[in-house]
Amino acid sequence: MTLEIRELKAKASKLIDSLSHCQLCGWGCGVDRTAGEVGVCRTGRLARVTSVFPHFGEEAPLRGRRGSGTIFFANCNLQCRFCQNHDISQPPIAKQAGREVEAKELAELMLALQQSGCQNLNFVSPSHVIAQILEAVVLAVKQGLRIPLVYNTGGYDSVATIKGLEDLFHIYMPDMKYSDPRVARELSGPSDYPQKNRAAVAEMHRQVGNLQQDEEGLATQGLLVRHLVLPGGFAGTAEVAAFLADLSADTYLNLMDQYRPHHKVRRQPPLDRPLTRKEWEAAVAEAKSAGLWRLDHLL
Repeated sequence: MTLEIRELKAKASKLIDSLSHCQLCGWGCGVDRTAGEVGVCRTGRLARVTSVFPHFGEEAPLRGRRGSGTIFFANCNLQCRFCQNHDISQPPIAKQAGREVEAKELAELMLALQQSGCQNLNFVSPSHVIAQILEAVVLAVKQGLRIPLVYNTGGYDSVATIKGLEDLFHIYMPDMKYSDPRVARELSGPSDYPQKNRAAVAEMHRQVGNLQQDEEGLATQGLLVRHLVLPGGFAGTAEVAAFLADLSADTYLNLMDQYRPHHKVRRQPPLDRPLTRKEWEAAVAEAKSAGLWRLDHLL
């Protein structure tokens, strides 16, 4: 982070003020979250936290030897039909997951993760609560927060919001879920996901560049992209890989092979079955054909 406290406070204040006509994520719902209104994310003025812990299941450049200090936020601005965490990301209003936290408590959680020795702070599903995160980061920085910050997003982000985060996040870790607007609409909600996702990822890359690692392989700055390979080629892997290669052939990409049918797709072929070995190998071949070589699990 290269921001002075004064600059950080200004960024946080601007985003908090925007909650009265929320445009934080790709939806741009325009609701007044300060007055209790909620949009697609079903989240009001305060962020909801579901869990906080050192995560040892993240990519090696993030977890290192002491884990990635992960804060999971409830709700999501996407409605993925195959979401394995749908009880956290898509609960009805009456059964909200986690608990609301004020900025002071959220800052204390950040500092506790740093104190435990975590390599970084990993904010999972930050798009709809980035204003609240920055509000807490201001307090935490004043009290000695210094480890890298990770923006771990489903990828449906507002370019304007991402531009406003420049010099704050060290590592951006977006999903790139789809290439086809029709698939995006059917499986997650917004048909403009590919368009807005690519614009946001390009801005992230402009800010932090390719993933940089220290002598121990730990990420210090840069872009790390996740792409879940779906059965039947639904994710459009070749197109995603081509886009990333155009950004840089050195883009670090985690091609994820762990798809399993969850939530609403158990009777929706071909998503009602796991990924096959042949489909996974085809996805790897497409990424390599595009010119990408920094493929997680294959390095």
